[in-house]
Amino acid sequence: ELENLSDAPFSGDEENGGSEEQKTEVNGNWIPATSITEAKINAKAKRRLRKNSSRDSGRGDSVSDNGDTLKTGVVVPTSPKGKLLDRRSRSGKGRGLPKKGGAGGKGVWGTPGQVYDVEEVDIKDPNYDDDQENCVYETVVLPLDERAFEKTLTPIIQEYFEHGDTNEVSEMLKDLNLGEMKYSVPVLAVSLSLEGKASHREMTSKLISDLCGTVVSKTDVEKSFDRLLKELPELVLDSPRAPQV
Repeated sequence: ELENLSDAPFSGDEENGGSEEQKTEVNGNWIPATSITEAKINAKAKRRLRKNSSRDSGRGDSVSDNGDTLKTGVVVPTSPKGKLLDRRSRSGKGRGLPKKGGAGGKGVWGTPGQVYDVEEVDIKDPNYDDDQENCVYETVVLPLDERAFEKTLTPIIQEYFEHGDTNEVSEMLKDLNLGEMKYSVPVLAVSLSLEGKASHREMTSKLISDLCGTVVSKTDVEKSFDRLLKELPELVLDSPRAPQV
C-alpha cells in the first residue's frame, strides 16, 4: 500500500510544493503567490505617491522632476498644460514666430502696409441690386427749429465778439441748414449786442453787412428788423436803453 501511494492524484513533491511556493489560479492560469504579493505592494506604493502629490499641489511650492522648487502658478514645461501654452512648433521646426506674421487670427486686419484690392461686385449675388450701382449718396442736414437755432447760434455769435472774424462766422453758418430761420440771424445778433458793450454793437453792424448777400438776403434783413421793432417792449426788460441804441 505504501508503494502504491505514488499513484495518488498528488505526488509527494506536489504536496510539499506548497511549502516552497504557493500557487493561485487566476482566470484559469496558475500564478505564483509571490508575484501577486509583489503586485499588491507596487500598487500600494503608487497610491501613496498619488496621495502625496495631491497634498503637495495645494502647498506654496512644488518640486519638479529635476528636484527644483517651483512657485505656485508656474506651469512645469513637461506638463501637458505647459505644452498647450507653448507657442513653439511641436514638430520641432520654426522659430516660434506668430503665424502669418501676425496677420492671422480673429479680429486682425492684416499685416501693416497691406493694401486690399477693390472688391468686385458679383452680379450673381442674391443681394445684388442694379439700382444701387448708380446711386449718389449725399449728407442730409435737417433744418434747425427755433429752439435748436438759438442754442446753436448763440455760442457762435459770442465767440465772434472775441475774435471778430466775420468769415469764420459765415463758414460756420453755411454748414448749417437754417431754412426759414435765416431772418433770425440778425435778430439774435442784435439782441445779444444790446446786452453787451458798445464795441459789440459795432461788430454786430459789420457782421450783418458782411453776411448780407452770402448767408442772408436783403429781404431777410428787412424782416429781421421788423421783428426787432415788434419785440422792442420785451427787449426793454433786459436792456432799458434798447430804443435809443
